Amino acid sequence: MDPDSIPPPNESLDRRLADPAGAPPPSQEPAGSPALNWLFVDLNSYFASVEQQDRPELRGKPVGVVPMLADTTCCIAASYEAKAFGVRTGTIVADAKRLCPDIILVEGRHELYVEYHHRVVEAVESCLPVTAVCSIDEMACRLMGRERPLLAAMELARKVKARIRERAGECLRSSVGLATNRYLAKVASDMEKPDGLVALPLDILPEALRRLTLRALPGIGARTEKRLNERGIHTMDELLALDCEQAGQLWGSVWGERLFHWLRGEDFEMSEHDHLKSISHQHVLAPDMRTKEKAWAVAHKLLHKAAMRLRSGGLWAGSIGLAVGFAVPRNENTPVSRFGVPSRGWHGEIKLSECQDNQTLIAALRKLWDSQPKGAEYAHPFFVGVQLGGLVPNRLHTLSLFDSLDSERSRARLLAAMDKLNQKYGLSTLAPATMLSAYKAAPTRIAFHSIPELF
Repeated sequence: MDPDSIPPPNESLDRRLADPAGAPPPSQEPAGSPALNWLFVDLNSYFASVEQQDRPELRGKPVGVVPMLADTTCCIAASYEAKAFGVRTGTIVADAKRLCPDIILVEGRHELYVEYHHRVVEAVESCLPVTAVCSIDEMACRLMGRERPLLAAMELARKVKARIRERAGECLRSSVGLATNRYLAKVASDMEKPDGLVALPLDILPEALRRLTLRALPGIGARTEKRLNERGIHTMDELLALDCEQAGQLWGSVWGERLFHWLRGEDFEMSEHDHLKSISHQHVLAPDMRTKEKAWAVAHKLLHKAAMRLRSGGLWAGSIGLAVGFAVPRNENTPVSRFGVPSRGWHGEIKLSECQDNQTLIAALRKLWDSQPKGAEYAHPFFVGVQLGGLVPNRLHTLSLFDSLDSERSRARLLAAMDKLNQKYGLSTLAPATMLSAYKAAPTRIAFHSIPELF
């Protein structure tokens, strides 16, 4: 949180929010002290911190991690030294160089980040079990029994932070949040960065939440904040004043009702009927890849990766979407993409009978690809994105009228065998020949909500 945005100090609240120096051991904790249910770990500037840990010459210097060394791409991570100059995740490289002339740009090494992720998980597991890995740099742990009282939880959190630095490296700083539910524990972990420790027990929760902005809540980004503002919600006080029904109507989904209960400290997890709704991969093409033929190869590879994730999650796709951005000559009326490229965009989607096999998905992608607009303005693709939507889990999958159960099971076994080989020996072990030119063009990237296997 920006310190300038915090209201005048409330001394008693500040003592409760902060890590209490010299806290008594758990055995001396007063009876009836506030109890917590969740401990949330958030690694600070994770990709950049891993680079600084692995390369000592980068320590103490402004570092930006980029997908490729080109001014038109963007930073996927920035060290705190770079953030001091205004460089953030998503900052275009050309802008990052202007903001911080001494910034050191390094190309992302995603296999290394996965390796360090597992070290961090092992470090946390040495203190208490990890209940859920939420992303490459976040994990949540449920507190049990004697771990739940406030001072005991704070002591355990300090132990987790120390163990991460001991086993993963001194550059791996973390912010830890403690609260009665996982959502609020995540909120708490964001309140003090870097290297923070914040607890949100129920007795200080309303006052602590009122200190925050709407954007401080996970799930409220720029577009959601704008929509809330248009409906008269500008502050946390106004949001907290809504009742459960109003919150549901405001979001137009069950998410609003869940948020209402979470913000009041209620502890419940997602329903077993909740599952991933879409899977997507996207890639900004290097200048030498910006031809129709090579862009198609990259789209094909992105679909290959998405289909493997689909099957590993036991999901079936009900639609496929393709997005392509085309580079066009720069003029005053030309919109500029977030990658700094004057562009014209196009998107198409096809509904599918529930499927997860490569043959059906590739045929649909080919149909979408061939339906792109023609002409000079659509001759130079620089961005490709593929999305599988309308996902349903195995338990809700409807068998096609044209497939027998035996044939579907046989196809599933074949696909599982192919995926296993690709996961073990590399994504290109069993793949269509049309992907040959894309092997190095679209390497494995890490979405912050998932941890890919090391292909």
